[in-house]
Amino acid sequence: MWVLGVWLGPKTRTPVKQEPFECGVSPFESPGRPFGVKFYLVAILFVIFDIDLAFLFPWAVVFREIGAPAFYSMIVFVGILAVALWYVWKKGALRWQ
Repeated sequence: MWVLGVWLGPKTRTPVKQEPFECGVSPFESPGRPFGVKFYLVAILFVIFDIDLAFLFPWAVVFREIGAPAFYSMIVFVGILAVALWYVWKKGALRWQ
């Protein structure tokens, strides 16, 4: 079907058809503008400080029943979080500006 659509479909290109469409309004700036690094660092901080609680709290509730293998896997998990925290610290995301 895709091949038939490409083969039989219209092929006229006009400047109006090539313009990006955003809710019927002409875009006021370039859509290819890159985000700053701070945006990604904030996302990493969100993962480190918020999402990890979704794993740590249930683990702490049933800690005695799940045994040593779960303890060691949680040590690996917290170690990965510590590496991520070290990364954002070195990038300067924790500095107040």
